[in-house]
Amino acid sequence: MPKLLKDQQISNDDFQILPQDLEEASLPDGNVLVHVSSIDRASKANGRHNGQIGIWFDSADEPETVASALNQFEVIAVNFPKFMDGRGYSLARLLRERLDYRGDIRAIGDILVDQIYYLKRCGFSSLRLREDQNPEYALAALTTFSTDYQTAADKLTQVYRLRHQL
Repeated sequence: MPKLLKDQQISNDDFQILPQDLEEASLPDGNVLVHVSSIDRASKANGRHNGQIGIWFDSADEPETVASALNQFEVIAVNFPKFMDGRGYSLARLLRERLDYRGDIRAIGDILVDQIYYLKRCGFSSLRLREDQNPEYALAALTTFSTDYQTAADKLTQVYRLRHQL
């Protein structure tokens, strides 16, 4: 089972990620993530499904198109199809800052330990690690830096503001 990093703890991720071209009439039992293109079906099933339903975005999807329905889902995942694709960072910031989504934003896909600190800064609250990544290293990566220079979705105090507080 894939490992999940959330709330500075490592656990198993029990969400099943359903394919984008899912054509089944019903959703499988348990916790599932359906592609945003199936948001209407997920919304209808959300109250009567045996498990949680979340949605996932691919890096090219635009969350503004479904903004009014986002807060009915406790989990929204953003897929990183490959390490070099950084559009997921922008998606998380859009969800947190412009669309005011307050639930769990989960990074899925090609997630490496090297990205974890920056994913957290952009608004991700949980990370589904790639199978070959060491969960203990991932946990340590959350504290890679002690201060930050830029503002971000995590709203930590920037180093220049700390200097003026002394």
